[in-house]
Amino acid sequence: MPDEIGRYTRSKRERVFEEDFCRPLHVTGWEGQVNRAIRGSLYMDLSPGEGYAIIAGMENDINTTTCRVVYYEDELNDEFSEAQISARVIDESYDYDGGLLRRIGRVFFYYMLVRPGAAIFLKLKYNHKIVGKEKLKPYRKTGYFLYGNHTNPVADAYIPSMIAKPKGVYVIVHPANVSIPVLGKINPSLGAIPLPDTKGALKGFEQAVKKAIDKTACVAIYPEAHIWPYCTWIRNFRDASFRYPVKIGKPVFCFTNTYQQKKGRNPQIVTYVEGPFFVNEELPIKDRKKDLRDRVYAAMCKNAAHNTVELVKYIKRDETDTQGE
Repeated sequence: MPDEIGRYTRSKRERVFEEDFCRPLHVTGWEGQVNRAIRGSLYMDLSPGEGYAIIAGMENDINTTTCRVVYYEDELNDEFSEAQISARVIDESYDYDGGLLRRIGRVFFYYMLVRPGAAIFLKLKYNHKIVGKEKLKPYRKTGYFLYGNHTNPVADAYIPSMIAKPKGVYVIVHPANVSIPVLGKINPSLGAIPLPDTKGALKGFEQAVKKAIDKTACVAIYPEAHIWPYCTWIRNFRDASFRYPVKIGKPVFCFTNTYQQKKGRNPQIVTYVEGPFFVNEELPIKDRKKDLRDRVYAAMCKNAAHNTVELVKYIKRDETDTQGE
């Protein structure tokens, strides 16, 4: 969808949230970082998520001894997943319903194989832990939306199901996820709802999202859109995907996956759940998405402070660096 992609404007980088931890800052040294974070200076080079990650790293003594550095240029559009997949076009010919075979596949692949296997995988590899899952209990009989940070190419496919369990989960995904040989045919049974590429496919997409919510399922969304492996701060993301809860009128929860030190080769993933967040119907319709996005973003930034290990450090490449290459 055009409004899911787009270029990131500087005016959006310069927002100052009410919470001090989401205020951008200009980096001129460790003391300057702290002082400017407290004052909420408007003279920044970093996004709110990056700025708070610096302060969080100082407070939590983040271990960066084995960290590798990755340079990025566009916080909104850069992709660092190693998977190279030629995505199919999702047009009006795509079958979002799938019929009886998909429903049978849902029971067999999702409920009998993948979700039990995912729990074992996450526990053995990452000693996965969820904090705040009890916040979801009052909403077991209603559908809701779940937003999270996108930092792990494998674990991110499974964690929403662990959070919402026993509720079934559907995930809004890039078309590449239904374009993979063999697995691309199975992913819709696992809950993948690909974003449409044409106006003709939009109706089927919106019906699939609403149908999942009406079945009291959870619809998970990664608003950052692109995978940045092991990123310890929350990237800025647009409010486009928040039109779904605004239009359907269901509650929103968010989760933040953090990486923490443990014995062994892999870090521990600890997931923090926040919510519910409801649409502020007192606001004009055009402002409701932005308001909901800002509250979710602030909660995710706050919980990103729990990271204690940084395996990959993402550094913005200056324009001068780019010109010199």
